[in-house]
Amino acid sequence: MLTNKTVILGVTGSVAAYKAAELASKLTQAGAKVEVVMTEPAAKFVTPLTFRSITGRAVVTDMFGPTSQHSIEHIALGGAADVVVIAPATASIIAKMAVGIADDMVSLTVLATKAPVIVAPAMDVDMFANPITQENLARLKARGFIIVDPGYGRMASGKVGWGRLADTEKIMAAIEGALGGSADLAGKRLVVTAGGTREYIDPVRYIGNPSSGKMGYALAEAAWDRGAKVTLITASSLPEPEGITVVPVETAAQMKRAVTKATAKADALLMAAAVADYQPKTTAKSKIKKASPNLSLELVRTPDILGEVKGGFLRVGFAAESDNLVANAKKKLVKKKLDLIVANDITDKKSGFGVDTNKVTLIDKKGKAESLPLMSKREVADKILDRVVGLLKR
Repeated sequence: MLTNKTVILGVTGSVAAYKAAELASKLTQAGAKVEVVMTEPAAKFVTPLTFRSITGRAVVTDMFGPTSQHSIEHIALGGAADVVVIAPATASIIAKMAVGIADDMVSLTVLATKAPVIVAPAMDVDMFANPITQENLARLKARGFIIVDPGYGRMASGKVGWGRLADTEKIMAAIEGALGGSADLAGKRLVVTAGGTREYIDPVRYIGNPSSGKMGYALAEAAWDRGAKVTLITASSLPEPEGITVVPVETAAQMKRAVTKATAKADALLMAAAVADYQPKTTAKSKIKKASPNLSLELVRTPDILGEVKGGFLRVGFAAESDNLVANAKKKLVKKKLDLIVANDITDKKSGFGVDTNKVTLIDKKGKAESLPLMSKREVADKILDRVVGLLKR
């Protein structure tokens, strides 16, 4: 998809500038022609030589310098681009782009291009939350810019919150989506579930599991990149992905209602959520006081969403197992009448809950199993969707 595509990578003066080197490397490995343009502050964090070593191409920092392989570089770069990516994007560059100021090579390139522009903000918590920054981002989004939302975590300042540069995988996915992807799911409606449900004991306590929802989100984003209309029903607190209809839920019962409604016109349901198997028979209306040393709960089964929701859509289930992986997954496949099941060993630290990688086994309706190597969850998502595309064609 990226082979021979020209990607303009704009790097601005954020402490996260060093992460742009990894992005440049990934793009180059994927076959893209990466032209790096840098602001003067960016060059104080990472040297142009770093990017030149990675891409094999000259880095442009001067609006009128003779370093680029393009003629009249201040307009030619923008014209040559298949996609422009600003990562990291500071509050300053976002403000410039929002009002059309072009006084450095990055902002000028954006103003001169007709290619899709992807903006990946990275800045301190308070700067990102500032209403001016949010207004500028909203303005860019309204003009068709693709915003890759930042992540949550600890900043260089020591503060914790939203503002960390998005993961390289997420930015790569946005680039692939902007370039059109394979579009092999164009016109299809997919429903994806994600996260672990919460079954409440009282207003402050619940039965749950450590599912982060990352696999479901990777599926939803990959499906959207491939042209599908996606509804993501989620019990996760991850940021909402762009372009996708998101339905937040908490309990298994809420998820069942949402799935029933969403699958009425769906082509496929991918049930990646970790739905609790049991719920308290009754939920206390007030917080249960710690009056005695022991507390007994009567639990009942939660709704079997895959087994109970009716419709002629394709059904893909997930089996998180701690032993007898394939045998247990096959039982679930048959019992729930699935078209495909994705099984993973939750005892493996690299493919369990909360991590960015997964190692799964795909089992089809005939019981044929295919074990995949350890991959990123986005790569696993595309492997699953390859199967979905084939099944839908049948």
